[in-house]
Amino acid sequence: MRNVDELRPLTAGRLLELWRQCREAEDPLERVLTCNGRILSECCFFQGERVYRDEAEALADLTGRQMERLLCRLAQGGGSGEDRQPETGTVNPEFDAARFAALWRA
Repeated sequence: MRNVDELRPLTAGRLLELWRQCREAEDPLERVLTCNGRILSECCFFQGERVYRDEAEALADLTGRQMERLLCRLAQGGGSGEDRQPETGTVNPEFDAARFAALWRA
């Protein structure tokens, strides 16, 4: 996966336009992957420059899991990663990360 230091969200109108461009694909998986590749090609930036020229380049570089993570970040508002704050109510003050990690390894 190429370096991405910023995700720039698209407008709802642009998302709709990208979806409409992909709907001619008969296979639902092809349609979703193509559309997500187009979205990520327009949203992924590194040092102010677009990372991917088009959806084909994004699809050739990213795994399904990587695409999912980037799209989830994008759905949460995008940004640079460092500037995103957790949503109110999503942080558990009782969560013990060390205990969780120990249980995960067991």
